[in-house]
Amino acid sequence: MIDGRKWRRRTVAFFIGLVLLCGTAWADQANIFVYHRFGDDRYPSTNISLEVFRQQLTYLKENSYQVLSLSEVAKRLRLDKPLGDKTAVITVDDGYQSFLEGAVPLLQEFGYPATLFVQVESVGGRGYLSWDELKEVKAAGVEIGNHSYSHLHMVNRLDGESREEWLGRLRADIVRAQQAFRKNLDCEPELFAYPYGEWSPEVVELIRDLGFKAAAVQTSGVVGSGSDALRLPRFPMGGPYATLDGFREKARMKPLPVLSIVPENPVVGDANPPSLEIQIDPAAGIDPGRINLFVGGQPQGEVRVDPDNPWRIVVQAKNPLQGRRTQYTLTAQGADGRWHWFGRLWLRPEVPE
Repeated sequence: MIDGRKWRRRTVAFFIGLVLLCGTAWADQANIFVYHRFGDDRYPSTNISLEVFRQQLTYLKENSYQVLSLSEVAKRLRLDKPLGDKTAVITVDDGYQSFLEGAVPLLQEFGYPATLFVQVESVGGRGYLSWDELKEVKAAGVEIGNHSYSHLHMVNRLDGESREEWLGRLRADIVRAQQAFRKNLDCEPELFAYPYGEWSPEVVELIRDLGFKAAAVQTSGVVGSGSDALRLPRFPMGGPYATLDGFREKARMKPLPVLSIVPENPVVGDANPPSLEIQIDPAAGIDPGRINLFVGGQPQGEVRVDPDNPWRIVVQAKNPLQGRRTQYTLTAQGADGRWHWFGRLWLRPEVPE
C-alpha cells in the first residue's frame, strides 16, 4: 500500500516540476491599489504622503509596469485578453479634494490613468470635490466610478425589511447616483465600488443586473485571468500600508490560483470562526502544504490539506471573529520564488460600524 503522505509529496513535486518545464498559466495578472486621501495628515489612517505617492509612481515607471485603467482590465477579463505579468491599476475612493490638489498633477506628470469612485451624497461637502471640480478631474483623463449615493452598508437590512424591499432600496440608491452623474458629468459610470468593500452574492447580482462592467471590493489580493470582474480585490494604500516598501511588495505579488471557494457568501453564519474550503490549481506550481493563513487581529490560522486530494485545502481562524470585517489572507511561495496572495473578507453585519 502506498503511504498517503508520500503520494501527496510525489504528486505535488510532479506538478511543480511540470510547471517549471512548461511555464505557468497564472503569469497573467493585475495588481490594483486603492487610495483615499493624498497629503492630508489630519486623517492618517486613510492618507498617503505626496512624497511616497511620487515614489510609488516612480517605481512603476522605472520597473516597466504598464498602468491600466480599471475599465481596461475589466474589458480584458470580459474578452479573455492578456493582462500581462507587470500590470498596476490605481483607484481612489470617496472623492476628497486632496485627490485633485495632490494626486492628479502627479498622475498627469507620469501619464498614468486612474479611477475615482465618487460617493455622490458627499459631493460639494466639506473636504469633498464639488461637481465643477469633478468635471476638472474627468477632463484630466480620470475615469469616474459609482460608489453609491449614500455610502450605505449594502449587506444590512432594515428592521422588518423584506428581501425585495432591501434590494429595492439598494437599487434606488445606486440609480439615484447614476442619475446625478448623468445630470452633472454627462456620463453614467460602468464601474462600481462597494461601500466599505462589503458584498454578498445577492448584492453582486444586483450590480450585475444594473449593467456595471466591473466592481471593486477592498479585500486584498491580485486579479488573475479567472477573476470575477464584479469582485475585484484591491490592496489598500493608506496609513501603515502607505509606504514604498509595502507598495513594492504588493506590486510583485502574484495571484494564488484558487479555482473554487466554499462558502461563496462572506457573511458569517452560526459557525464562528468560519472555515473556508478552496481548491488550488495544480498547474500553478504551488505546494499546498506550504500555504500560510493570516487572520486580522489573531495568531496565524489553521491550514488543513485533504489527504485524498492535495489541492483541496480548508482554512480556519483559531478564535471567533470579533469585528464587523475580518480578512483571511492566504500566501504561498511559488516555484519561481515569488509570493502568491489570496484574500477573503468575512462580514458580521450585526456588528455596528
